[in-house]
Amino acid sequence: QVQLVQAGGGSVQTGGSLRVNCLFSGDTAGRTCIEWFRQAPGKEREWVGGVSPGYADSVNGRFIVARDNTKNMAYVRMNRLKPEDTAVYYCATCDRTVWGQGTQVTVSS
Repeated sequence: QVQLVQAGGGSVQTGGSLRVNCLFSGDTAGRTCIEWFRQAPGKEREWVGGVSPGYADSVNGRFIVARDNTKNMAYVRMNRLKPEDTAVYYCATCDRTVWGQGTQVTVSS
């Protein structure tokens, strides 16, 4: 049974960068598949990306998802942020059965 706890995010101006971390525990082999999602107010939850198969068109070329098993961490690095990236970001297992608590990312113009 894996648990996911998020950290990071915050507020930046257009063009800035932010990182959201996803710390995992209870994963003895460090093999848990993790993907990223986001949800903006009034919108449906959107898939952002994962190590496989890649990235949503809206973030492709700007976001990087990765993991560092030595630190029990997955993360998404968000570059050249736009106001439309403003949302609550979530990490989740790839089968979508376990979710992090969500992290606010706000991009102002």
